[in-house]
Amino acid sequence: MDDNTTTPVTVLGLGLMGRALAGAFLKAGHPTTVWNRTAGKADRLVAEGARSAPTVGDAVEPGRLAVICVTDYRAVREALGAADVKLDGTTLINLTSGDSGQARETARWAEARGARYLDGAIMAIPSTIGTPDAVILQSGTRSDFDAHASALGALGTVTYLGADHGLASLYDVSGLAMMWSVLNAWLQGTALLRTAGVDAAAYAPFAQQIAAGVATWLPGYAEQIDRGSFPAEVSSLETDVRAMAHLIEESEAAGVGTELPRLIKAMADRAIAAGHGKEQYPVLIEEFGKPGAR
Repeated sequence: MDDNTTTPVTVLGLGLMGRALAGAFLKAGHPTTVWNRTAGKADRLVAEGARSAPTVGDAVEPGRLAVICVTDYRAVREALGAADVKLDGTTLINLTSGDSGQARETARWAEARGARYLDGAIMAIPSTIGTPDAVILQSGTRSDFDAHASALGALGTVTYLGADHGLASLYDVSGLAMMWSVLNAWLQGTALLRTAGVDAAAYAPFAQQIAAGVATWLPGYAEQIDRGSFPAEVSSLETDVRAMAHLIEESEAAGVGTELPRLIKAMADRAIAAGHGKEQYPVLIEEFGKPGAR
């Protein structure tokens, strides 16, 4: 592992997140070169000590660590595919948002040009970059990660996921699934309670308590999924589906939308029809794992 906190770093892409990344490297003492299509976005970083490169080829030097945060994977390959860009011996750390297929394809593309490649995801907002609250996910060859883990630590809490370059993207979207599901469930409950004059602020602490409690179930439920065995230790799916029906009925009576609870109940109904009614809720993994209708 490289423990030299003065490792030279290049940051390609100076949107809000890219500027935050470059700023964190500068603050940690890394000589930092930056590049952006619109050069003016580098002015503040240059005032803080960064070097602004006129081209990507000038910014990406052999043996240097280059962190990429641009609009999409197409922009990554357009920037790095320029004639003057030499990737031999360069380590590319791509923090651009995309999907796992794009990550794997870009890894092959970069490695064919002599670069080492790590793909990543940023689970944070720009203002938290450089603090432990910023979670930076990384996937790719372990030795490449170990070589630069110290430098990456300037950005936040860095987590290595495995050799598959697509894992960071998969974790990213899986985290988004959790985020949106929790928020949507809270909004459904908030909409219901507002019909009785309860405001969102009053409901939020109770909702937090419920969400935290449900989160404690996940390790045990994960064991059931990994074993493929779903004994009803808490309640059966048949019991749960009756509660789902109550939620739908209550929502209808209150004049609140039922699209979300009906979707979940439909999945549970299919699982029960397939003979899983006596099993516990995680058995729905079988429904979630099926291809959706197109």
